[in-house]
Amino acid sequence: MHSLNIFCHEFVVAVSFVACIVGLVLLWDSKQQKSDVEETEVILFRMSFTYWLVYCVAFGIEKIILPEWASVVMTLKITTALSYFLTFSCIVSLPLHKFAVHRVEE
Repeated sequence: MHSLNIFCHEFVVAVSFVACIVGLVLLWDSKQQKSDVEETEVILFRMSFTYWLVYCVAFGIEKIILPEWASVVMTLKITTALSYFLTFSCIVSLPLHKFAVHRVEE
């Protein structure tokens, strides 16, 4: 049962890796004129996708690296933790930004 949970988590991380790449490609646009509010939202989305992409890559490398390389594994664990929290902060910042802009317009 434990190995099934690990496999499911690895599968979800792999799917979210592809989804992050698709999200970044969709956000990649030409130099269109945007307001500051729209530009900030796009930047927050890009940061969220990029941080999660870093998490997926670090998680994948962590699973591939040999356990004898303790310093590399520890660095990857720190990287996954930091990128996880940065992704969370960007996701939380997006609705807070929308709320703040809505407040200013009123």
